[in-house]
Amino acid sequence: MRQEDRNKIIIHLDKEYNATLRDPLWKDIKLSPQLMSIYKTKEVQKLSRIKQLGPTWLVYPGAVHTRLVHSLGVYHLSRMIILSLLTKGLGKNLTINGIDDFLCASLLHDIGHFPYAHSLKELPLTDHETLATYIIKGDTDLHEELVEQNYNVDTICQILDKDIECNDAQTLFFRSVLSGALDPDKLDYLNRDALFSGVTYGIQDSSYIISHLTIRHNKTALEGKAQISLEHLLFAKYQMYKTVYWHETTRCATAMIKKALVKCLSDGTITANDLYNIDDYSFEALADKHSDELANVIRVRNNDLLSTKYVKSFDEKCKFDSYCRPLETRSIMERKLYEILKKNHPDLREDELIIDIPEPISFESDILLTFDDDTEEPFVEHNELFTKEVREKFQTTLRKIRIFTQDYINEKEINEAINNVRY
Repeated sequence: MRQEDRNKIIIHLDKEYNATLRDPLWKDIKLSPQLMSIYKTKEVQKLSRIKQLGPTWLVYPGAVHTRLVHSLGVYHLSRMIILSLLTKGLGKNLTINGIDDFLCASLLHDIGHFPYAHSLKELPLTDHETLATYIIKGDTDLHEELVEQNYNVDTICQILDKDIECNDAQTLFFRSVLSGALDPDKLDYLNRDALFSGVTYGIQDSSYIISHLTIRHNKTALEGKAQISLEHLLFAKYQMYKTVYWHETTRCATAMIKKALVKCLSDGTITANDLYNIDDYSFEALADKHSDELANVIRVRNNDLLSTKYVKSFDEKCKFDSYCRPLETRSIMERKLYEILKKNHPDLREDELIIDIPEPISFESDILLTFDDDTEEPFVEHNELFTKEVREKFQTTLRKIRIFTQDYINEKEINEAINNVRY
């Protein structure tokens, strides 16, 4: 790319992105008039009615920020990353139209989210990236506005959904920017979730990280001298999962909601389509409509949670743990334990006995580190701190199997039921 062309793009990202929104985390966020029109569509505004952290407000009352402000933050950091790379003379194959499409995709990356979507990964539901493409390509105000503002709908969908086949180098590069070890998504949610939760663990030096990103093999890479920033991010991720995302109360609330939805989806009370494209208020209305079947959802809303009566580190070698890991057999085990406990507690409801197992979480990073002598090495191979043993220890420490039930049932009864259950 000629310097003249590069300067033209930089000027475009500065002068033509002149509509400003104020954000409590990143302060001024600058959008183009075209992107502002996308921001105002009802499909995007729906994200303002979905809490980013679901029921985490039960632990941290300030954690009521939304998917919309997070989406704005991801867009903002994406723009900062592109400006930084261009300023350093990188991104020689990038075009103005391609960058505009990428920044639009960054704003829309969570457009397919519905309430508690991250907590329901085990359910037979369409993932939010695929749902995003349905909304973007569908008969929606968003699709109409994208076409009106001359965005490339197909390119945006290819950036968002990795399952869509793509051979375009520029689009594949944008995929790597939006979804990687040091992507704008992580940099925003760690910082933002820490801010609104009132904890310090997730705070990242984002400007430092962005200024040390580079490009290798059509993907983002990190200058070796800045690898401490990735160490910091991985530590922060661990601490945020431990204190916020997988806090015991948050796990209980999400497990109660999941339990109710699994039952309703299996017996036909609701369908998957009842969950797609709704916001928190619609979700609550759905719970009120099916108040008996979704009683747990209403209990969570009222901060009337079950109690933790069993907790241990998940161990794949343990017969009980391994049996409970798949959702299908976990539900069977819940039923067996419920039937044992009900003999002494006839008032116990079946939805008041829940086994919770978090999904595996990775602390690996395959991002390339680049060095002054023009050599490169994957972070996971070069870094002396985040060894395989350390990464596994992080996961073991975080991943707990818990049983939630009524407070009047004691831990001894739970352990006896586990020991007496038949597989």
